[in-house]
Amino acid sequence: MNLKQLEFCVALAEERNFTRAAQRCHVVQSALSHQIAHLEEELQATLFERLPRQVRVTPAGEALLSHARQVLDSLRHMREDVAAVAGQVRGTLTIGQITSLTAVDLVACLAAFHTRYPQVEFRLRMDKSEVLMEDVRERRVDVALVGLSPGTAIDGACHRLLAEESMVAVLPPSHPLASRKRLSLATLAELPLVDFQYGSGARRQTDEAFAAAGLPHRVPFEINHMSLIERFVQQGLAVGIVPVAIAAGFTGVACVAIQDAPVRRVHAVWSRLPTPAARAFMQELLQHVAPQAEPRAGVGLRRRARAG
Repeated sequence: MNLKQLEFCVALAEERNFTRAAQRCHVVQSALSHQIAHLEEELQATLFERLPRQVRVTPAGEALLSHARQVLDSLRHMREDVAAVAGQVRGTLTIGQITSLTAVDLVACLAAFHTRYPQVEFRLRMDKSEVLMEDVRERRVDVALVGLSPGTAIDGACHRLLAEESMVAVLPPSHPLASRKRLSLATLAELPLVDFQYGSGARRQTDEAFAAAGLPHRVPFEINHMSLIERFVQQGLAVGIVPVAIAAGFTGVACVAIQDAPVRRVHAVWSRLPTPAARAFMQELLQHVAPQAEPRAGVGLRRRARAG
């Protein structure tokens, strides 16, 4: 058994395809297949089930992967820590973010970081908050930028609050309530809502607000991307509840403030044993956090929405 075989196994498990795994490891497919087959022979276990269009990790493969990731991660830390002692910050930095990130201009932050640490390579992932936090705990992601409801616990990782964002209602401009200055949760509870999938971090922000007020609410449309909220509202099918800064970017909708509005907290989450690159990135990130002041969810937003 050698480190290359472990790298090949991790790549194949994540790509679930021999061709993509070989491309990722910069080897020909036959070499990767041969090394994995050789490892299976040595361990006398089938690590991957070969299917017509993909591969599937077997229970034996899962057992191997748990240790393989730890070994490769320790090796990466060793190399990067030695380089850091010599005054170099290098290696690969994997960043995760939610699609509706507004608290920080991540692209500008990465550009500034790259100027200061050109030897660091980036990988960027976009996913749901709960997936990204698990990725941080499992060390698949170095730093994640997530949005959570105030009562959500962050276990098994370090975290820093970046911003707290109030939520506003977004309605079709022709809706009878679109001209109101403020809406209550009780009023919104009577309307069909479009929101993220039940149980997701993004959904908990609104669910917990209605529950705290003792109000049932209907969500006939469950989506997985913020842009779909805008489209459902534009078509008059539902009402959405989104962060103020997100609503400011919507067109063709009316935005109205909410009494006792739900709140989203944007956190940076990172490993308890960060790499030198992750530590350096956190320092850079905190210099790029957006001001806490939010755009007002009143006349200005409604005016812009109607113009769209």
